[in-house]
Amino acid sequence: MSVQQTIQDIVNSHKVVLFMKGDKRFPQCGFSARAVQILQASGCEEFHTVNVLMDEGIRQGIKEYANWPTIPQLYVNGEFLGGSDIMLEMFEAGELQSALAE
Repeated sequence: MSVQQTIQDIVNSHKVVLFMKGDKRFPQCGFSARAVQILQASGCEEFHTVNVLMDEGIRQGIKEYANWPTIPQLYVNGEFLGGSDIMLEMFEAGELQSALAE
């Protein structure tokens, strides 16, 4: 199976997926930590994380998958929403909470 197919399967298998450095219990960069905090502040307790540091193929492949150069990356209902900066903007506008509630 290709890396892109693996990523597609992960994204389609979970309502909320955060590709990040580390995991939700132990983020390994500030942006990933902020993304986890934003999700939790949005009331989202159930989300799947993928530690890109554990697989170089996924670490590079996720950037191509969404055509987005940075990590973390958030997917909700199979749709790419953005990285931590966009997540914060969406949270402040109430849009992230709405997306998570769908």
